[in-house]
Amino acid sequence: MYFSKMFLPTMREVPAEAESISHKLMLRAGLIRKQASGIYSFLPLGLRALKKIENIIRREMERIGAQELLMPTLLPAESFVESGRWETFGLEMFRLKDRSDRDLGLGPAYEEIFAETVKNSVRSYRSLPLILYQIQTKYRDEIRPRNGILGSREFMMIDACSFDRDKKGLDGSYNQIEQAYRRIFDRLRLDYMVVEAYFCAKESIEAHKFMVISEIGEDEIVYCKACGYAAGAENARCPKPEEHEKTEELPIEKIFTPNIHTISELSGFLDCQPSKMAKTLIFRADNELVAAMVRGDRELNEAKLKNILGCRELEIADAESVRTATNAEVGFAGPIGLKIRIIADHEVAQGRNLIVGANETDHHLINVNFGRDFDAEIHDIRKIAEGDVCPCCGKTIAFAKGIEAGHMCKLKTKFSEPLKCNYIDESGSERPMVMGCYGIGINRLMAAVIEQNNDEKGIIWPIEIAPYHVIIVPVNVLDETVMNIARNMYEKLIEANVEVILDDRNERAGVKFNDADLIGIPIRINIGRKAAEGLVELKLRNSNEVVTMPVDEALEKILSCVKNNIKKD
Repeated sequence: MYFSKMFLPTMREVPAEAESISHKLMLRAGLIRKQASGIYSFLPLGLRALKKIENIIRREMERIGAQELLMPTLLPAESFVESGRWETFGLEMFRLKDRSDRDLGLGPAYEEIFAETVKNSVRSYRSLPLILYQIQTKYRDEIRPRNGILGSREFMMIDACSFDRDKKGLDGSYNQIEQAYRRIFDRLRLDYMVVEAYFCAKESIEAHKFMVISEIGEDEIVYCKACGYAAGAENARCPKPEEHEKTEELPIEKIFTPNIHTISELSGFLDCQPSKMAKTLIFRADNELVAAMVRGDRELNEAKLKNILGCRELEIADAESVRTATNAEVGFAGPIGLKIRIIADHEVAQGRNLIVGANETDHHLINVNFGRDFDAEIHDIRKIAEGDVCPCCGKTIAFAKGIEAGHMCKLKTKFSEPLKCNYIDESGSERPMVMGCYGIGINRLMAAVIEQNNDEKGIIWPIEIAPYHVIIVPVNVLDETVMNIARNMYEKLIEANVEVILDDRNERAGVKFNDADLIGIPIRINIGRKAAEGLVELKLRNSNEVVTMPVDEALEKILSCVKNNIKKD
């Protein structure tokens, strides 16, 4: 491609709203353009990179026997009504009605549609396992779209579903797809972690996320360098407190604590550590009030609590509901005498002679003990914190930030049962298929690559997904010798199936070099004052070294570099 013919509207200045590195560079390098909040066009250079990522995904999915299909983006409401998600998607789903007043939605997720597609078409156990996938546009009406295509409302994803006879089969499909996903992330040269993404005290881990390490990531990751344990912070298992020698349980006392509403205020008033207190928080879980208790120096993990309760909606109760439950103002709730369900953390159960609210305004109780003074369901409901140890091996844990770019989940029969996606087993009985769902955000993956591969000059593309492999920069396009070498190299690289740009613009060399660095082409050939000697300069984008060599040697070096860095399937 000749640079003068390319539609490549680069930018010197970017909008102030562009905060992340990837957002700024994608705008400056002419990869994307904003159409509206959270809605972007992919321009030719950006689309080339996006398509290359798609092709890597296709090759790795086909390698495990997955089959590609394509389902519509405009979806009828009926399937989501049957699964119960028509309402639970809430405002995230773009909804509309057709001329017959039929409810439709722009696809936010596809598990129901996969199940609808497979049911009645796959009947025998002999047809299982089955893995289907699509690469499709999805839509979610995010409250605050941000960071360019990392948080857009319209985005490309690979959606996959596996269908198996039983849990053993699901485990096998899940492992296959995990390995395929790992190969995809490895081929993109990403620094990533596969982390636990589901917490339930009564079940094994049912889901994982692929997190790309990045300081701009909105998700916190907890991991252990010693044993490899990793989880999203909202799902990280907390170590159970050690068994301490039992302290004598002292008699309960009520104390007057006027205008004391917070743990910090109570700690100062009583001159004691927050770890000696237990805070009782009142929540509304769907239509039911529940109480959650954690130690005074801990934070409640609402994601864990929500999973344990199995509720759709969880929110802190309003002041009137708190007064109804406790007969006191907010800030004085405690477990003794509460007539609602109580969930307490392990540390609360292990604590001795704790300080809690008295369910009486301006009063607290001291020397309160679980088992003697109140009962509760005991679960891990606190957030893991700095200083905690790994729940698996007991070594020190570390924290990092990451971008969620992929997910996996063992659905089991969550969708197959309500949608009647069944098969006939060996005995002739009808059974629900056991499903798994899997996804990678292709837009996010592209932005994540840029977040991890850039410098002050611009993007540094991994060669396998670079829009072009090589850019040839003739320093003086009016010099016939320079242009003859440039065109000759260009034609030979095209013949060798190397993707190449020839910068034929009559611009200063510095402008051309800056543009080449900004758009991140992996290999640059400079043709200048030594052209008459048959010499050119070769520079790799990820290196500052510039090597002068003969034309034929440069061509050989380019072909070797491209061949060695692009996986042939």
